[in-house]
Formats: sequence, structure tokens, C-alpha cells
Amino acid sequence: MAIQGPIPVTFAMVFPHGCYIVGDVEEVKDFDASTEKRSVQARDKHSGELLWQVPVMDADPSLKAAQKTVAVKILSPVQPVPPAAMPGSPFTPVEFDHMTVTPYVNASGRLAYSIKARDLHTPRALTKHTPNAKDAA
Repeated sequence: MAIQGPIPVTFAMVFPHGCYIVGDVEEVKDFDASTEKRSVQARDKHSGELLWQVPVMDADPSLKAAQKTVAVKILSPVQPVPPAAMPGSPFTPVEFDHMTVTPYVNASGRLAYSIKARDLHTPRALTKHTPNAKDAA
């Protein structure tokens, strides 16, 4: 098979309706290397970079409640800083760059996906300049 390792995908392929941060960016724990007294942060198997994770809620209205929240792992040498919250909203929209998915069979025997990214930021749609009447003239 020609595809080996993580499969490159775009943000729009994974979250066509967008997504929102619903928790903190945290270290991913390496359960094999950690002990009761010492926690070791996990590293990506392919790049060796430190792994962080952030829970996000998929904005797809067709998903069931149990399917809406997923953790996105971020490869970064330092803890990523999420975008600022939107004023007056409990949700923080986010977009990820340089995404990959890795399919696997979870503990219940179902197909699941590990989602990784290299960057997170405010969605481009929210940062684009909106022309006003003066600009159009």
C-alpha cells in the first residue's frame, strides 16, 4: 500500500462547518514512559516533536452529541496558545493548519481517527477584511 503513516488532510475536510475550543491546551502524556512519580510528555512517532492536545467541538449540526467533541493533537516545541475568545460568546472558534489523520481501531473495535496539526489560529473567515461601501467605490 502506498499510504503509510499519517494522511495529510485540510481543515475543511475534517471540520467543514468549523470547530470551537472547549478546553485547555495540555500536554499529551506518554503512558509507557511515565511513572507514578514522573510524568513524561509524549512525542510524535514520525517527527519526534512534543505533543499537545486541545478538545474541540465540531460545529456540524448533523452529528450526535457524543460525536461532537474530539481531541486534536498539536506538534509543537512549546505549548501552543489558542486564539482569543470571541467577545460575548462562550465559544472560541479555531482553525488548524498542516493537519493529518491516522486511522486506528479503538478499544471497542470501531474505526477511529487520530487528528494532528502543526498550528492553531483564529479562523481565516473571521480575520478577513470585510469591504465597506467606501472600499467598493
